[in-house]
Amino acid sequence: MAQIAIQLYSVHELDDDTATILEHVAETDLDGVEFFRLDEADDIADTLDRTDLGVAGVHVGLESLEDNFAETVDVWSQLGIETFVVPWADPKHFETHETIEALAERLSAIAAKLDQRGYSLHYHNHDHEFVTLDDEYALEILAENAPEVGLELDLGWAGAAGAEPLSLVESYADRIDLLHVKDYDTETGSPAKVGEGDLDLAGVASVVREYDIEWLIYEYEDAPDTYETVEHASESMSYFQ
Repeated sequence: MAQIAIQLYSVHELDDDTATILEHVAETDLDGVEFFRLDEADDIADTLDRTDLGVAGVHVGLESLEDNFAETVDVWSQLGIETFVVPWADPKHFETHETIEALAERLSAIAAKLDQRGYSLHYHNHDHEFVTLDDEYALEILAENAPEVGLELDLGWAGAAGAEPLSLVESYADRIDLLHVKDYDTETGSPAKVGEGDLDLAGVASVVREYDIEWLIYEYEDAPDTYETVEHASESMSYFQ
């Protein structure tokens, strides 16, 4: 059964420090978190140990991994993190086959360095990766050119872009350890809170069971800056437990 986490960016506007936010997450039925920033690493490590929260991975910018690889990886590995995710690449990287291949080369190089340390690299999509070049999504071209890189498929952004999220999961299941469960509104082409959009939750549950995906991760960028977001994550993701 998949473990359930919340991407902490969903509560990034809270004034509390990360350790305090983790305490609140631990009071819910969520199994863990996915990080995107770090403060007071020792406090966070202690809080994770005390609350028994799991860690799905961490979002780290590609430039940080390229320019400060050892420092970046060492800091996050203090928390037992072995899964690194590049959360964003500018749309300019998806304009042509050449720009996509160049991005793939950069990602593959980092993936190789992480692999030497027993860690893995994944790429998280938004909507701009679903432009088409020669009847193929840019994301598909990236995946073809960077086979060493896992995919953290964001279902909401994929659906908002007009792609079929569940088909993508089935196509890349062997490269998906982390799945962002975000809903979407087909009419507006924008993400939505889980359970309030057009995402086929039953279908998601089915493919997760079929392909034994390790982590389902709640994320909602437009969430209010209150702990209601954590509660909603726990309640809405209980569908998959």
